[in-house]
Amino acid sequence: MKDQNLDLFDPRTAVMDPEYSPTHTGEPDFAFAFDDVNFSDRILRIEILGDSIAGGSSSNGGCSSLADWARNRKRRREDFRKENDMYHSFAALDITACPEDQIICCNQIDSEDADNENQDEAVVAMIEEPNSVLLSSVFNEVVKKGGVAWHGPEKIDKPCYVFCAGDEAANSDDSTWNCDSPRVMRVKTLNISSPILAAKSPFFYKLFSNGMRESEQRQVTLRINASEEAALTELLKFMYRNMLTTNTAPGLLDVLMAADKFEVASCMKYCSRLLCNLPMTPESALLYLELPSSVLMADAVRPLTDAAKQFLAARYKDITKFQEEVMKLPLAGIEAILSSDDLQVASEDAVYDFVLKWTRAHYPLIEERREILSSRLGRCIRFPFMSCRKLRKVLTCNDFEHEFASKLVLEALFFKAEAPHRQRTQAAEESASTSRRFVERAYKYRPVKVVEFELPRQQCIVYLDLKREECANLFPSGRVYSQAFHLGGQGFFLSAHCNMDQQSSFHCFGLFLGMQEKGSVSFTVDYEFAARTTLAEEYVSKYKGNYTFTGGKAVGYRNLFAIPWTSFMAEDSLYFIKGVLHLRAELTIRH
Repeated sequence: MKDQNLDLFDPRTAVMDPEYSPTHTGEPDFAFAFDDVNFSDRILRIEILGDSIAGGSSSNGGCSSLADWARNRKRRREDFRKENDMYHSFAALDITACPEDQIICCNQIDSEDADNENQDEAVVAMIEEPNSVLLSSVFNEVVKKGGVAWHGPEKIDKPCYVFCAGDEAANSDDSTWNCDSPRVMRVKTLNISSPILAAKSPFFYKLFSNGMRESEQRQVTLRINASEEAALTELLKFMYRNMLTTNTAPGLLDVLMAADKFEVASCMKYCSRLLCNLPMTPESALLYLELPSSVLMADAVRPLTDAAKQFLAARYKDITKFQEEVMKLPLAGIEAILSSDDLQVASEDAVYDFVLKWTRAHYPLIEERREILSSRLGRCIRFPFMSCRKLRKVLTCNDFEHEFASKLVLEALFFKAEAPHRQRTQAAEESASTSRRFVERAYKYRPVKVVEFELPRQQCIVYLDLKREECANLFPSGRVYSQAFHLGGQGFFLSAHCNMDQQSSFHCFGLFLGMQEKGSVSFTVDYEFAARTTLAEEYVSKYKGNYTFTGGKAVGYRNLFAIPWTSFMAEDSLYFIKGVLHLRAELTIRH
């Protein structure tokens, strides 16, 4: 038997007695006090309305899948919007014309629901108003009926709560107080501790401490829809014991929405953590991405939305493989995918082309398309890593606002002209912010820097940098390609290989120059390959040659450095400067 003299709130008792030990959250566990009259100072009266607005009284918690949950929520929002449109013109003018479920009023206690000793205590009935109304008009009307308004004469977007005091309002037979409102199906009462609820929720803190007469009443009343009953019960229990019994995604989302409504941030974070641990699907990830626009306390669900973004980015990192599926995704999903550094694309040019294709399919009106590109998707394209030829097309693309496109192209060109160390500094600074436009992705075709000359001969100098990890991934027979560059109207590219040396039979590093397939045009090019070394950090020529190119042909040297692969990749290699291999190719058209 337990010692009756033990103090339940003594920390030493909490540690020794597992029945009253804190949960893993580190918060005190008051589960023993839930709905216990001995540890309560108020009565919470919950009036449960029929879900006439939702078209039924089934609980969201009964949804078998997240798809059902999302459809149910959407249907409820649409019906709320329709009903609000019906009454909107009345709401701002005359409170007596509002449906009852848009007003929180005070009703007289039924004699059968109250003890004689509580007959003089007023009841506060609270019903959420679907949309904000101009409270100055509401306030005036409430005063006429002998009541008071909580929030004062201002326009608010949070639920509006109006308290009507006095028998005149409570006993009014005016039928306008009940125009087409859902009927109370049943009433549930709970014994509650106002300090516990107030400590967890600013909503309940204001309810119990607003200084008005109703904050001193022992009984308070909440009105909710039947679909919210299970979630509210779970929420109230959480506020006592810091844990939930529901473990399904639809049930957790219901509790999360209820926690947002009653401002219980700790419960929202708890639900978010549990949802993160459940298996995620593209459908659930997209649903989670919508939460910040559906809840007031968006910060509380940020870990969940971040996890949803990571899931989508990982699943669709190769957008060419899932192009048909990705094309059907909504805007939030596309943003999550295109914001990833690990996106597997040929080049940033391919990202630009995909964005145009997606926006043209989803926003056929040019005005809407320009708005989305300027405010949302245009910022997901990393213009500094696009080719100069594609950047020229950006300036003439009608899908972009000219001023916006000019700014992005100018910024990209300035970045390309910067010295490599300045580019790395900008990328490091950018990686700490939400924007990632100066951070290079893992492109299939590596970006190059090109310097072109027209006189005295057509010539270009191409710089290609490869990280040590990229080179290591080439072993034993891999290859990596550069982005295309142009000379004499023809497209060329560089390719780095891990080859088997034909004479010595060991692996080695090779570099090749190829011409893109483009008709039957052929011309002769003098070329030279060079690389920086750690000795003087200058480019040292490694191979010279000339070749008459036709479409699809390539030429190069299988063992550029004349050493085995192991020596090339060694820690003391002459060719990696701070982990980067710097290559240069000089091309000149021979007339």
